[in-house]
Amino acid sequence: MSNFGDLEIFSRVVSAGSMSAAGRELGLSPAVVSKRLRRLEDRLGSRLLQRTTRQIALTEAGQGYYERVVAILAGIEEAEAFVARRSATARGTLKIAAPTSFARMHIAPHLGAFMEANADLSINLVLSDEFVDIVGEGYDVAIRIAELADSSLVARKIAPVRRILCASPHYIERHGAPRDLHDLERHNCLTHLAGEAWRLEGPQGLVAFRPNGGLTTNSSEVVREAVLAGIGIGLRSTWDVGPELAEGRLVQVLPDHEGSRSIAVHAIYPSRQFLPVKVRLFIDYLADLYAGVPYWEAGLAGEAGIENEDAPRRGGSRPLTGSVCAVAV
Repeated sequence: MSNFGDLEIFSRVVSAGSMSAAGRELGLSPAVVSKRLRRLEDRLGSRLLQRTTRQIALTEAGQGYYERVVAILAGIEEAEAFVARRSATARGTLKIAAPTSFARMHIAPHLGAFMEANADLSINLVLSDEFVDIVGEGYDVAIRIAELADSSLVARKIAPVRRILCASPHYIERHGAPRDLHDLERHNCLTHLAGEAWRLEGPQGLVAFRPNGGLTTNSSEVVREAVLAGIGIGLRSTWDVGPELAEGRLVQVLPDHEGSRSIAVHAIYPSRQFLPVKVRLFIDYLADLYAGVPYWEAGLAGEAGIENEDAPRRGGSRPLTGSVCAVAV
C-alpha cells in the first residue's frame, strides 16, 4: 500500500505544481513529500521530475508515468466508491478549464444546481481562451469550442455550435445589407483573430472569406459589443448573441452562409477508462442542459434549420473570386 501512497503524492505534486502545495493538500511536510518522491524514483530507476528553486517539470518518462498513474488512481477511486455503495456520489475537487465567455454565460449560471445536487464536491473553474494542457496542469475536464483534431484525449460533443453573420439594424440602415459574399467586401467586418479567414458553409460548399475592418482587437467580447453598437458585421455564435437576435437588436445577414458545422462544444478528459464519478456527472449535467436544440437557440432555428443539419442551403451559384475562395474538404 505504501507504493500507492507514493503514486498519490507524485500525482498531487504534478497537479498542484509544487511539493509544498501538494504537502498542504495531503497534510505532509515538504521534506516528507521530497523523500517519498526520491524513493519512488529510486524504485523505478528513472527521474520523473526536474526540480528547480522556482518550479518542477515532468521529464519525458515522468509525463508518460503520470498519465498512467492518473488512470490507476481513478480506478482505485471507482473501486472504493463501488464497495462503499457510493458510485453515484461525487466527492473532492473538480478542476475544470473552460472558454471565458461561454463559461460566464452558459456554465457559471448553472453551477448552483449542480453543486447543490453534489454537496460533497468542490468546483475549481479556470477560465481561459487558450487550450490548456489537461494532463500536465492537472485538469479533470476541459470545455472546448473547436473543430477538434485527432488526440490521445477523449472528446464528447455536448452541444452544436451555430455561427452566423450578423449586424445591428442601425448598421444595416446606414450601410445596407450585403447581397452576397463579394458585396461583403465593402462592409466593415469585425474579428478578433487578425488575418484568420471566416470558414463559411453555403450553396457552393465550404468557402473561406477573409474579413477586413477598421477595428483591431484581441478580444472576442469587444467584437461582440462593437457589432451591437452598429460598428460593423461579425461572425458570432448564437450561444453568444441569441437573446439579441431574438429581441431584434441584431439581425442575420447572408443567411445562406453560416459558420462551419464541424465546430461544436466538447468536453475533453484524459481517459475513457476509469472515468471519475465527478467528471461523468458534470459532463452528463452539461449534456442534459444543452440537449437537443440548445436553449440559446430558442426561437432562432427557423429557416437556418439547426434541427435538420442535412438540409441543403438555399441560394444562388455565383462563381467565387477576389478574397473569397473555395475550401476543399
